[in-house]
Amino acid sequence: MRRTILVLSAAALVLSACSTPTTNGTPTPSTTGSSPSPSNSASLPPGVPKVEHSIDVTQFKQAPCTALTDAQAKEILGPTTESKQRDGAAGPACRWTVPSSLNPRIDVVFGSGPDGGTASVYAAKGKAYKLVEPLEPIDGYPVTAYGVTDRRAEGDCSVSLGISDTQTIGIALLQSEANIGKKDPCDAAREGAVRVLATIRGGN
Repeated sequence: MRRTILVLSAAALVLSACSTPTTNGTPTPSTTGSSPSPSNSASLPPGVPKVEHSIDVTQFKQAPCTALTDAQAKEILGPTTESKQRDGAAGPACRWTVPSSLNPRIDVVFGSGPDGGTASVYAAKGKAYKLVEPLEPIDGYPVTAYGVTDRRAEGDCSVSLGISDTQTIGIALLQSEANIGKKDPCDAAREGAVRVLATIRGGN
């Protein structure tokens, strides 16, 4: 089965602030943010974008499948979708799929605790992650494509969405076979992050 990686835990990366890879296509980023929050006062390394306005995602951790509306999920995957909560060691998560199909699919994970934010993803470049590529921010919130391996040619990409200086949300997208090679899957995953951000900001 394809494996999609989202934000890793400090122990797994052996970094001061990091997150851990998950298996079975379920991403793994951070947990709650706050607006404003003491956890957002981290000192960032050079080149790491700062999150000016952190977001509290407590309510979405309690119901991760509310991170995307039905309409948003259909915009990403197509006219027929179903969602399933997939909580595990990584934290509260939800997967949206097309019934009777392994792909396309999208996973959103709210991690169990602070994961070091975007700084931890950058720090893992060339170590835990072969792929680390900053994408265009969404209204000031940093988005980074990453992966233990680079699976873009297979239509598979994970992105982290920074919701504070110390926390991220993981979004992993697997394209349908018909779309592989037609569009960068990391761009498609970023479009998923656009919708997740719109939803979580609307809930604050």
